[in-house]
Amino acid sequence: MKTTNQVKRSNRLNKKLYVGEYAVLGFEVSFKFSEIDEKIFDAFFTDFVEFVESRNLIMGGAGGAQNFVIYISSYGRYVSATEEDRQAFEAWLAEHQFITECQVAELSDAYYGI
Repeated sequence: MKTTNQVKRSNRLNKKLYVGEYAVLGFEVSFKFSEIDEKIFDAFFTDFVEFVESRNLIMGGAGGAQNFVIYISSYGRYVSATEEDRQAFEAWLAEHQFITECQVAELSDAYYGI
């Protein structure tokens, strides 16, 4: 599916397809853990979820005891995550010494990955 503005569509269809002015942006976060125990691991993810929710964002992803890949976007229907959100995550993750190889990707289209 072509998602650029070169295709003529009605405003209503653009909205349904989340393209053009209705595109929703998010970003991917990936990181690995150094050796940590289960108690610290659980506390980290409790804090992580609270941090995500405090910025009115949502997340989805997968991982295990070694590494995680998470995509973060806005909780609002036609609202995007911002560059400020992305930088806040970068700074927040950098505060944790047990996180290694942390990467916070640039903003991308949450629906089409562009």
